[in-house]
Amino acid sequence: MIDLLRRALTQLGALSANPVAFLIIVTYGVFWFLLERSTFDWHGIATLATWFMTLLIQRAEHRDTQAIQAKLDELIHAQVRASNAITRIDDEQPEDIERHREQARKED
Repeated sequence: MIDLLRRALTQLGALSANPVAFLIIVTYGVFWFLLERSTFDWHGIATLATWFMTLLIQRAEHRDTQAIQAKLDELIHAQVRASNAITRIDDEQPEDIERHREQARKED
């Protein structure tokens, strides 16, 4: 049961790290402003800012996790031929890290 919960939370983090999630928050804020302007006060702005910051934090954590995983994959798959270029993968976007991991899997 706990393993299932962990996997679900990991998947939720991965989905919220998707750039589309940011678009959803912006769209929600625009519609809230247009349709319920009377309730769109400082509390509403703070709510949207909190959601946005949560997504930023989740995206950064997801990127770091994927970077660590890519490094480990490189070391496991090719201990002798591990490249130093992988040490800079922390600076890449999660999508680029995933692409690198897919290429590493295909090479084996």
